[in-house]
Amino acid sequence: MAKLKLSGKDLRAIGYPESPVISLAMDIMEKNYKRNSKEYALNLLKAVLARPREYAEDEVLGKIAVALIEREEKAAAKAATEVSLKPEGVAYNIFGGEFIEEGAIAQMNNAVRLPISVAGALMPDAHQGYGLPIGGVLATENAVIPYGVGVDIGCRMCLSVFDIDPKELEFRESYFERELNEETLFGSGREFKQRTDHDILYRKEFGEIPILRGLRDRAASQLGTSGGGNHFVEFGIVDIAEKDIVLGIEPGSYLGLLSHSGSRAIGANVANHYTKLAKEKRRLPADAANLAWFTLDEEEGIEYFMSMSLAGDYASACHHVIHDKIAKQLGREPIKMVENHHNFAWKEMYEGKEVIVHRKGATPAGKGVLGIIPGSMTTPGFIVKGKGESASINSASHGAGRKMSRTAALNSFTAKQLKEELEKQGVKLIGGGLDEAPFAYKDIRTVMDAQKQLVDTIGTFTPKIVKMDDTPPRQRKKVKEVMGE
Repeated sequence: MAKLKLSGKDLRAIGYPESPVISLAMDIMEKNYKRNSKEYALNLLKAVLARPREYAEDEVLGKIAVALIEREEKAAAKAATEVSLKPEGVAYNIFGGEFIEEGAIAQMNNAVRLPISVAGALMPDAHQGYGLPIGGVLATENAVIPYGVGVDIGCRMCLSVFDIDPKELEFRESYFERELNEETLFGSGREFKQRTDHDILYRKEFGEIPILRGLRDRAASQLGTSGGGNHFVEFGIVDIAEKDIVLGIEPGSYLGLLSHSGSRAIGANVANHYTKLAKEKRRLPADAANLAWFTLDEEEGIEYFMSMSLAGDYASACHHVIHDKIAKQLGREPIKMVENHHNFAWKEMYEGKEVIVHRKGATPAGKGVLGIIPGSMTTPGFIVKGKGESASINSASHGAGRKMSRTAALNSFTAKQLKEELEKQGVKLIGGGLDEAPFAYKDIRTVMDAQKQLVDTIGTFTPKIVKMDDTPPRQRKKVKEVMGE
């Protein structure tokens, strides 16, 4: 068989741009695929051109793919509209500012200087993130910021309250531990072999929006699973001191099931895809680049908002599957379920006009709205009712908030310290790691004191049997990168 020989004309004919990538591709193909047919080589080059990111790490084709990606990104940067931040941002309120890190405040200062910003607020659990800080709330005019929502779209709290004596948790600890082990699954990429059917899987968006078409099967296999990091499912004690009309539970102690997780691969893929498109469309200063947005009049903005909404509903469905499975095993229906999103964008009214309220790591706290604000694996969570405070754009914290990074936590504490704290608080931990040790979090009571203006506490949840991801912390990042979560 004759050696493979390609020409620039051949590559241009299949869509390769007039650039040095043509010579590079010809050289690589003729050296590494010299015994293959011309048709085979050109079909392979078509595939690399169509999906360069899939080939970026290929030992041979990776150089071609990277060259195509770099050319694409340079072209996008030239095409993007350059956007400047306003010299002065809209005023915003900070709650618990004395224990919020400077990085989070700097990020919020950038966010309120966007041309689309209407109002902002920073919650007492705030810390630095990507784009909008975690604990940041931003109202915008007719615009949505993918990284103002975050990667784990629709991350959610869900509490089921059962009319069961919570002393059962002590008397039958092994039974409740078994139920958590059998009915839950944690970690990036984890999937159930036996799938649960649900209406969410038949939503029209899976067929209408390109990014979602390839995610439906994965969504079906991950339905009812939880991610890694700070996600959990736990049994604990619900205490209600006084009857609240909205909550509707008589005073007393109850058994509670509390879960925290999000939209799994759907949210991660949607966030990364649309953030890339937004940054290609609008180029902001480097320290604000992740705040690129779409208007809701643009096709991408409409698509993102629909995809985000599906991801949020999918996160809710995951929680309901978990709670339904465990309720069935307990043989009881919950007497009350309380749940709320964070990491989402809502269309709401603010000072007489419709705005898009981004709550990245913040709990909706409109007047009379119920929510859950958790502490850590050994500290209580709080059932709250919003006061509808406009100063916080009807928002409150979504938890205690980290006071140190995962890496810092891993380097600061020992397994012995964690074990002693768990024993002191009477908590059984299944999985988890030092990166989620309670010492890595702010004092939840201090956080709650800083937002008395925003919510009323109407009940507490004290964790007793906690299940989290058991993947070693330093491996989680690698797995998440591979699985696109």
